[in-house]
Amino acid sequence: MNFPFIDSHVHFWDRQFLPYPWLAEVPAIAGRHTPAELRLEASSGLPEKIVFVECGAPASDEVKWIETLAITEPRIAAIVAKAPLDAGPATTAAIRELQRHPLVRGVRHLIQDESDPAFCIRPEFISGVRQLGEANLSFDLCCRHSQLPSVIELVRSCPGTRFILDHAGKPGIRARLLDPWRAHIDRLATLPNLDCKFSGLITEADPANWTPADLQPYVSHLLGAFGPSRLLFGGDWPVAKLAGSYPRWLDAARQLVSALSAPEIAAVFHANARRVYQFP
Repeated sequence: MNFPFIDSHVHFWDRQFLPYPWLAEVPAIAGRHTPAELRLEASSGLPEKIVFVECGAPASDEVKWIETLAITEPRIAAIVAKAPLDAGPATTAAIRELQRHPLVRGVRHLIQDESDPAFCIRPEFISGVRQLGEANLSFDLCCRHSQLPSVIELVRSCPGTRFILDHAGKPGIRARLLDPWRAHIDRLATLPNLDCKFSGLITEADPANWTPADLQPYVSHLLGAFGPSRLLFGGDWPVAKLAGSYPRWLDAARQLVSALSAPEIAAVFHANARRVYQFP
């Protein structure tokens, strides 16, 4: 497949080296997933570059493991590391430590499983996110669509930090819910310090029966709101395997944006990831 692209959202794990307790809940993908397994599954459709996104292992250990993988897998161009952003002095120390690792370009602190809808707008969390901007690190927002109102407030409160909305805010595709997700996306799109990942949609749809047509209303709205200059393709491998293979999602993603011009497609699948995650 002669289609150069960058994957802005890839996970690797190997429980032989690091613990991932949450994988016990998803045995279908709990096995070893490293660049070797990705090469086997993607075959000729491998990305040119990869942005690794944290998987829940101890932060420092995970970063060091990915740095080891990157020695023999030069496709790994950037790391989005785990860090606690609501821990006061411990947050400051964690960010300072991450700055010592050149591949680390951003941080993720999961919001999606927090029961308090206002969790991400607590003062201590906002303080931690602002420190990321000061350290020239971005913040990947992983939330559910019901949490988007607080996410909007967080992004507005941290104009000096670059945000990336993972998986388009996890819209309710399975239930065919478009609203109020569309209104929330429109509000986020007015904020210049946020880009959006065109990723993770097949696992928000019916995993066993989704088609590109199920995803099209959501992708069309993302394009209308953000335009092709602020959308980044992400494979979300291997989590996406719960709903389809790597080649199947890549083919669907290309189909979903096929009405764009060649330069616009290149932005979504290539240039935007380089800009957001700051690698050549």
